[in-house]
Amino acid sequence: MRADNFGHKLVAWYKQYHRKLPWRETRDPYRIWLSEIILQQTRVAQGYPYYEKFVAQYPDVRSLAAASEKEVLHLWQGLGYYSRARNMHATAKIICDEHGGRFPGSYQELLRLKGIGDYTASAIASFAFNEQASVVDGNVFRVLARYYGIYEDISSPASRKIFREAAAAAMPAGQAALFNQAIMEFGALQCVPVSPKCEVCPVNDSCYAYHHKKQNVLPVKIKKLKIKQRPIHYLVITAKGRIAMKERKDKDIWRGLYDFYSVEAESVGDWSGFLPEELSGLRPELSSGPFKHILTHQRLSISYWVSELPELRKLPEELQWYTPEQIKDLPKPLPVNIYLKDFFVTL
Repeated sequence: MRADNFGHKLVAWYKQYHRKLPWRETRDPYRIWLSEIILQQTRVAQGYPYYEKFVAQYPDVRSLAAASEKEVLHLWQGLGYYSRARNMHATAKIICDEHGGRFPGSYQELLRLKGIGDYTASAIASFAFNEQASVVDGNVFRVLARYYGIYEDISSPASRKIFREAAAAAMPAGQAALFNQAIMEFGALQCVPVSPKCEVCPVNDSCYAYHHKKQNVLPVKIKKLKIKQRPIHYLVITAKGRIAMKERKDKDIWRGLYDFYSVEAESVGDWSGFLPEELSGLRPELSSGPFKHILTHQRLSISYWVSELPELRKLPEELQWYTPEQIKDLPKPLPVNIYLKDFFVTL
């Protein structure tokens, strides 16, 4: 990798143009970790209010560890990728139980914690402890691939070593925190995926992609996600102002969240073939849908059916009756929460 002033130029650019965000004004590893977990797969604009809510509710790792998983999931509600919240809560407990409430101070030690991978460990180690650890995320892949002309497939695990070495070579000595923030911010604001601001770029004089017109080619990403189509029919059972809901315990993206009795099928007809004995005889009516809900690896098509009972009858073991007040405190998938906000008006 060629040696030049690339790293110093990025740091100079960052000092002038970076966004002022609260997690950049601290060396507290807890708050840095919190921001990094929230911002995984999440835009800053969406993640910012969640960061503020979590800091207000759980100002340190001990308060987060002391919370219940249900409370953490409820505060996380709407942010998606709920495994992040579960891992974050589990890690807080590990830090308190095994590390006396203090974050490990090195990349290698951080890497051993649940839910902390290469990128997050590097970010915490460099931002909180200024360790010379290179961060490599989507923005960094893009900046490095374009600047140095790296054609390695960024979806390949083997390519990460190449990009880490490129980032390490560009990092000015003793400026790990500044450089890592700079290159990520540069990818987010300047060297963006579509229509990068090349004409006003501080490193365009030595950028491979700019001089070879390869901005739309780099970075290279060959692997394609396999998208699963899931038709979901929700049965919303009501009686005496209450709604039947269940906690999802299957190993899926919504584990620990609450939703309704559901069936995954192209169509359900009159529901007679889809109901357990305790719900036999119900004649649900289509309330709304189908609605599309897009996840990274899944495309959900969700329909809501309603069945109103005259009395609170016995339910299947997984279902329980809840009042609207109780439901508001339950962690719920985003499409269920949106549906219930409208449904409560007519309940």
